[in-house]
Amino acid sequence: MEVKESLKPIISSLPDSPGVYQYFDETGTILYVGKAKNLKKRVSSYFKEHDNAKLNLLVRKIATINYIVVRTEWDALLLENSLIKKHQPRYNVMLKDDKTYPWICIKNEPFPRLFSTRKIIKDGSEYFGPYASVKVMYTVLEFVKQLYPLRTCSLNLTEENITKKKFKRCLEYHMGNCKGPCEGLQSKDDYDNSITQIKQIVKGNINGVIKYLKGEMQQYSDKWEFEKAQVLKEKLELLEKYQSRSAVVSPTIDNVDVFTFIEDMKGGFVNFLKVVNGAIIQSHTIEIRKKLEETKEELLLMGIAELRLRLGSDSPEILLPFAVDAEVPGAEIIVPQKGDKKRLIELSENNLKYYIREKQMLESLRSPKKKTDGLMEQMKKDLRLEALPVQIECFDNSNIQGAFPVAAMTVFKNGKPSKKDYRHFNIRSVQGPDDFASMEEVIYRRYKRLLDEDQPLPQLIVIDGGKGQLSSAMKSLAELGLEQRVGVIGIAKKLEEIYFPGDPLPLYLDKRSQTLRIIQQIRDEAHRFGITHHRKRRSQGAIQSALTGIDGIGEKTTEKLLKTFGSIERLKQVPEEEIAAMIGTDKAKKLMEFLKNGPITPQKA
Repeated sequence: MEVKESLKPIISSLPDSPGVYQYFDETGTILYVGKAKNLKKRVSSYFKEHDNAKLNLLVRKIATINYIVVRTEWDALLLENSLIKKHQPRYNVMLKDDKTYPWICIKNEPFPRLFSTRKIIKDGSEYFGPYASVKVMYTVLEFVKQLYPLRTCSLNLTEENITKKKFKRCLEYHMGNCKGPCEGLQSKDDYDNSITQIKQIVKGNINGVIKYLKGEMQQYSDKWEFEKAQVLKEKLELLEKYQSRSAVVSPTIDNVDVFTFIEDMKGGFVNFLKVVNGAIIQSHTIEIRKKLEETKEELLLMGIAELRLRLGSDSPEILLPFAVDAEVPGAEIIVPQKGDKKRLIELSENNLKYYIREKQMLESLRSPKKKTDGLMEQMKKDLRLEALPVQIECFDNSNIQGAFPVAAMTVFKNGKPSKKDYRHFNIRSVQGPDDFASMEEVIYRRYKRLLDEDQPLPQLIVIDGGKGQLSSAMKSLAELGLEQRVGVIGIAKKLEEIYFPGDPLPLYLDKRSQTLRIIQQIRDEAHRFGITHHRKRRSQGAIQSALTGIDGIGEKTTEKLLKTFGSIERLKQVPEEEIAAMIGTDKAKKLMEFLKNGPITPQKA
């Protein structure tokens, strides 16, 4: 691929160093952010012919290249991650995390509160998680609060406010759930000591807390303060019981991050497990979508950078299923081949497989087909039908004081409009404004034709109107022998009442019902479609009346002209010779004189 002249100096001056490069188009919009161990080699590799059409298109759009040199490839990876989140370039991979997981927050304030949240606010507070299970998170919270009574109020417990005695103890204090720091009954040092131990517990460092409490208990025993020692003993028993319930994988493995990766056509999934003191204390999965030709190694590295940064992990050991050409500062990357660490990789991969299976199952449930099937089943149940209403046909009449009576039929298939199947009907046998007779004619004509042409019948017919229109429709269906073969309902607009043949009492569906929504939608479509056709007929009728008033031009000539040209405005633009060739010289001359003088323009409907 030819390199643009404007880019050659930039590419030739790129350093052989780690860094991040950014591609921009002619408008200054950022197209792509990438990281490289060697900027010059990496950027140069883009400017050749690729099999990937999207990659070739990207390269053709590049107008400017910016780059930032960093110390290590890991720094480049972190900077790339940050820039992608900030700019969200069109051609970069997309990190997907379609769940908002809960966290445990220790608020940044005097006498910090402990609570659950799904929203992270960068105000200096500490967040622990995320927890894939809300139940697990609440178990941890309840356990911690059982060990350490903390305040739950949102009072501003500054030293000045406590000294001035601005607050009074609440019910939580009298119930033993709080030690009353608001009135100075618990010192800040004692409260902060509890918070320090809580942080260790939620991080999974239970052994350190147990060791500390055992030391404290021994000191109280040596001082013969047995009541205080008993309180600590009860806390220790709770901690040891809680620890025994944790998912212990191996007591020899401590402070390890485990990452695994499964690739699919669109990108891949990265699972993270955190192991502390031989127990899994954290698990999280993210999806990464490809945009270009990213390798599985690149996608896994992006996942590692994102998850360690997001979850604040600094474990000194990282277990991976395959080698990656990168270094993580302060951590050793290991690809285990056997033993407990290999089993951790397998456990993480199993978590990934379950996650993907659950995601696919949920997506299939949300798929249009599943939604449609569910809607059809609900409509069948609500409307007492024998079959799923896959095809619904709705009829509506339009006339003004009996003039130009028409009817419209709209069709829905699988709950959606099928506009190619919509039909108009000009009423033939009815004189005057008789909606019932008009409905009878249209229903007969429609379904007589379907029977004659051996076409499939709909599962549901909707009549726009109440009992009268419904009865008229049923007369025609009975005459055709279809009254038992097709479901039929009428909908009366005023109160949205649903009527069934032979049942004088209407059905009132819930106003939020999907079934009612579909019926209203097809009814409104029929009304709109019918009114449009009625306006067109009235307009043509007015034009026809005007033209037949010209001496020598009768109905047949008028129909011929309207069929060919459609409107008076178009007739005005046609040369006289062309009209003369169609209707004769004398008639054409009279018509042009009439048009020149300006016929009465028909009013819009």
